[in-house]
Amino acid sequence: MNRASLDKQPDDVAAMFDDVAKNYDLTNDVLSLGQDRRWRREVTRAVDPRPGQKVLDLAAGTGTSSLPFSGAGAWVVPCDFSLGMLTVGKSRRPWMPLTAGDATRLPFRDDVFDAVTISFGLRNVQDTEGALREMLRVTRPGGRIVVCEFSHPTWGPFRKVYEEYLMRALPPVARAVSSNPEAYVYLAESIQDWPEQPELAGLLQKAGWSQVAWRNLSGGIVALHRGTKV
Repeated sequence: MNRASLDKQPDDVAAMFDDVAKNYDLTNDVLSLGQDRRWRREVTRAVDPRPGQKVLDLAAGTGTSSLPFSGAGAWVVPCDFSLGMLTVGKSRRPWMPLTAGDATRLPFRDDVFDAVTISFGLRNVQDTEGALREMLRVTRPGGRIVVCEFSHPTWGPFRKVYEEYLMRALPPVARAVSSNPEAYVYLAESIQDWPEQPELAGLLQKAGWSQVAWRNLSGGIVALHRGTKV
């Protein structure tokens, strides 16, 4: 799969991530010019993990995104539907409870987690609203959601430059550092295809989340959406 306009079939998306699993973390660091580290720090601040809390980290890949939560003393479950990603993650972090799961059919009971978060994975889910409802189901009342996702710059000139980078500069860079550069063509297109910040906030509200708000990072390249389960 290399076109964002195609249906996001779970098997196809999982296979794509299986293929890039080995160098995925390094590739992201290069393509984002190191900004992914800052974005993940902001996710940790928004989740605000506490000792003893239960955190579900969806689209966790190799588990890199889960490390700050466990470091804060929370019990974190990294979950992903790419077995290739989970295999690489387990070889690097055998102590982590990496779990295979589809965001639209989570293998967890109702009202389990204090917080659920997904970073740079929601746009790859076939049914966005269905996934947001599933996240609501497994979150306890009073718990929270944090969605970190690529979004759209709010300043016109910067947005134009950014979109040019996505479609023209990113694929050649990906060819130099990734084992499957075509996957990053799909990812670039999926970013352009993704809803604007207010539209995603509307989807969160429609799925049942309350107190929905968002904050732009890096001029809107990334948006951090938050919500609470009442």
